[in-house]
Amino acid sequence: MAEILIRGAGRVVTMNPDRAEIAGGDVLIRGGAIAAVGQGLRTAGEVVEARGCVVTPGLVNTHHHLSQTLTRAVPGGQDALLFGWLKTLYPIWARFGPEEVRVSALIGLAELALSGCTLTSDHLYLYPNGARLDDTIDAAREIGLRFHPTRGAMSIGISAGGLPPDALVEAEPAILKDMERVVDGFHDPSAGAMVRIGLAPCSPFSVSRDLMREAAVLARDKGVMLHTHLAENDEDIAYSLATFGCRPGHYAEELGWTGEDVWHAHCVKLDRAEIDLLARSRTGIAHCPCSNCRLGSGIAPVRRMRDAGVRVGLGVDGSASNDAGNLIAEARQAMLLQRVANGADAMSAREALEIATLGGAEVLGRSDCGSLEPGKRADIAVWDVAGIAAAGAWDPVAALVLCGPTRVRDLFVEGRQVVRGGQVATLDLPRAIEDQTRLARRLIG
Repeated sequence: MAEILIRGAGRVVTMNPDRAEIAGGDVLIRGGAIAAVGQGLRTAGEVVEARGCVVTPGLVNTHHHLSQTLTRAVPGGQDALLFGWLKTLYPIWARFGPEEVRVSALIGLAELALSGCTLTSDHLYLYPNGARLDDTIDAAREIGLRFHPTRGAMSIGISAGGLPPDALVEAEPAILKDMERVVDGFHDPSAGAMVRIGLAPCSPFSVSRDLMREAAVLARDKGVMLHTHLAENDEDIAYSLATFGCRPGHYAEELGWTGEDVWHAHCVKLDRAEIDLLARSRTGIAHCPCSNCRLGSGIAPVRRMRDAGVRVGLGVDGSASNDAGNLIAEARQAMLLQRVANGADAMSAREALEIATLGGAEVLGRSDCGSLEPGKRADIAVWDVAGIAAAGAWDPVAALVLCGPTRVRDLFVEGRQVVRGGQVATLDLPRAIEDQTRLARRLIG
């Protein structure tokens, strides 16, 4: 792969251990990795001029449901709490198939790329009408984002006291068999991997204790990570206390769902003891501020988590509960909510940007991503701060979170350009939007 030099940026935000920011900085890409970061670098290869731009590590999305991009702003679910919202959407998702899952993922991934995201996880826990995790992996390969999909599952339907319709749940032996299949077929443990698989039973109220335990055993046998929803709202806490006789964090610990190979989504309602537990065990958190606002779940105690040493990344969550997939906007919302809860000095714009980059990479176990340093993967976002969004901004780095822009000019993943001049370079996006609109209209019926 030829060299690429990103040259003369107004500021290069490295997120290295010193959190260095380089004025007039350059980043040299070679062979999918960062070869050098500094000033006055040279190359015989391609040059991308970055005058008037801020260059950052690519943003990292630690929680998403890409299939939900096909069900935004659905009537009946717009003003519901979590459980009521799920009951509205489950019957619609039951009508999906492979095409719906793949096209919805394409749109969601393109939206993430335009917002500066280079690495995203996905939590697919519904497999109706022949849909498979393979459909989202295929979409990520087409777009060119680094992908950490998780094989989710639900096994307790409404007839057994669960929330989902019986038609959407799977038998647990079949779930475990397919988990093994996708890990063996797609997981790449090597440095610089474009695809890594996680195992992700949907939530403690949609699968059995046995499946949670067996998924943890399988994940550790295969060397992959574990993911689920935890402590999302008051209903979630009440269910855990009534059903398991303990709070969600302690239930997770009992089942082996804590440790550096585990990350939980939401964790809005953790108490101090649970936060200390997750900090001691090095368990990660995917903080989803916009979704938590949309569903009225509350404000996650991120300030307390980070002060305790909990690893925290950001997640856009599903586009049926957000209803957007813009990761830099998520960083702004995270900052604002901590200020609402704890005061104007509770979180700076730079800390929010750190959570969105290095923080997310740490949660997903990607020590090869998240910062601009020699040897790290060349996952890089170039933001043009010369436009109207940041016009008049004195601090261009803080401006990314405080005022914008919210769309990248250029995006590189593994040294390949995915966004060029504000447009997705790897996908016929207008055609994909046409497909998405056609499928949505068919679902509306």
